[in-house]
Amino acid sequence: MSYARGKYAFGFCDRTGFRYPLKDLVPEYKNGVKTGLLVGRDVVDPDHPQNFLGRVKIFDPQSLRNPRPDPTLREVFVPVGNGVFPPVDFLNPMLGQVGSVIATGSTSSSTVTLTGVNATGSVGSATAVAPNVSISITGTSATGSLGTVTITSSVIGSFTVTVASYYGANKYYIGGSRQATVTLNEGSTYRFDQSDSSNSGHPLRLSTTSDGTHGGGSEYTTGVTTVGTPGNSGAYTQITVASGAPTLYYYCTNHSGMGGQANTP
Repeated sequence: MSYARGKYAFGFCDRTGFRYPLKDLVPEYKNGVKTGLLVGRDVVDPDHPQNFLGRVKIFDPQSLRNPRPDPTLREVFVPVGNGVFPPVDFLNPMLGQVGSVIATGSTSSSTVTLTGVNATGSVGSATAVAPNVSISITGTSATGSLGTVTITSSVIGSFTVTVASYYGANKYYIGGSRQATVTLNEGSTYRFDQSDSSNSGHPLRLSTTSDGTHGGGSEYTTGVTTVGTPGNSGAYTQITVASGAPTLYYYCTNHSGMGGQANTP
């Protein structure tokens, strides 16, 4: 028996039933074995490579030659607890270099201490960053070399103070708001900037009593510093809020009824 062949020979796809040139029908495979079906090239599902394991060499390495991390350079994260970073003397046996020691977390303490940072080779850097916190880093040593020791602390709150008349009486304006209530978080530092010329003759102070000395109270001085003369460039009253500080009130030492409230949550 002879069979049709060549460009005029046609066949039908066993999957779709569509007519194709016979040369465009290909065998279908299932798990590496021919199923006996002929399907169009555009609808054929290629067999999966894993079905050819043992019959076709597939290069797909999974293991690492040296899976251990490089012991000569590491970042060590030390949690914060009660204002003190636990000693990190476990770095002592390390030969080579300690990349950096990074202190993370939060604390309500006003003093933070980082101790025991040393290595046989060298310490890259020891850095403690916290807003308005007294930070000390001790015990940093190395047989080779010590990179850098950095302490970063800054004033996180600054209030622009101006004075203006309101219904015939002078009032403090904080950031443009008349006698605004401000928030002073414990452990943080805040500055009342009195460099604007309108502050001349109106020194701002703090008290635990509304209207301060005009309301029968006294000046609150814990953590408070004053610089310059109000109304002149660089003049300010600054406070680092102590833990457990009471609700405070800002007032003018020379005139009553000018100030407002400062909450200390």
